[in-house]
Amino acid sequence: AVGGGTGLSVLLRGLKKYTSNITAIVTVADDGGGSGVLREDLGMLPPGDIRNCILALADTEPIMEQLLQYRFQEGTLKGQSFGNLLIAAMNGISDSFEEAIRKISDVLAVTGEVLPVTLEDVILYAKLKNGVIVKGESQIPQKVKELRSGIEEVFLHPEDAKPLEEAVEAIHRADVVILGPGSLYTSVMPNLLVADISKAIKESKALKVYAANVMTQPGETDGYGVWQHVQAIIHHMKGNAIDYVFVNNEEIPQEILRKYAVDGSKPIYLTPKDRRILMKKGIQIVEAPLIDIKKHYIRHNAYRLSEMIINLVSERKNACSKKENFFSASSKKREKRSS
Repeated sequence: AVGGGTGLSVLLRGLKKYTSNITAIVTVADDGGGSGVLREDLGMLPPGDIRNCILALADTEPIMEQLLQYRFQEGTLKGQSFGNLLIAAMNGISDSFEEAIRKISDVLAVTGEVLPVTLEDVILYAKLKNGVIVKGESQIPQKVKELRSGIEEVFLHPEDAKPLEEAVEAIHRADVVILGPGSLYTSVMPNLLVADISKAIKESKALKVYAANVMTQPGETDGYGVWQHVQAIIHHMKGNAIDYVFVNNEEIPQEILRKYAVDGSKPIYLTPKDRRILMKKGIQIVEAPLIDIKKHYIRHNAYRLSEMIINLVSERKNACSKKENFFSASSKKREKRSS
């Protein structure tokens, strides 16, 4: 599962119900909030997205999760989460950030594995359609709104940042690689820009799934439909590798939509044009009711989405097994006739 932010952690909570064989590959381009402060002060990789993924896969009591997600309300630590500080402390007593994450995962009995996509100090940039270059993941949505110009493309500095070898290996041995859900340009895309990650995904024999967002994201994907999300991924990967797109077709209550409309966010549904283009590209579409509304916030129904993806992988394995058995039986018959 490749991504970051809230989207990836929500999906992981669903996936761990069906399998323990999970690798989360997480962006480290975050430079805002508490993560940004620790990144600047301690020179470490930002821990926020990784913290959320570890907690999503952890076997912990609710009180422990509350503790790790707690944000200080006063003083110099105001806005900082205790979980970030714990990762920072573990990083201080470890030989590397990767080792620190592994130790935290052991302490919290994490199902599967959480990996930073790279150990290098990467910065995300965006080139807007008006030609302006924006530096920093946290600045991109703000500048898009301020300048009223959409994102043309995003890129990393350094451009040749090396991926974590374990991340590339996990992609090569995977049964399925899932992109999203989550912020298209600031959570999913930074992973695909790390050298060899997109290449590994394209080379992998796994099923490649994109879980399309349920709502547009102000400052990132204003006015985007399903195809525009997929098109942006294809552009940044320099080629198509997506086999399936999962799209929500469940109606969202109007009172919830009105709340999101205040910020300029709109629901994303498959249009006839989206369908035609995706089918022409050889990308299969899976439509289903995929939303979960909690405390007036729209999220993916992680359990339903995960179950459907796991079923898709199982069907593929069964089909391959039958095919192998057929060819094996045919080969034995030919050998018998020959003898």
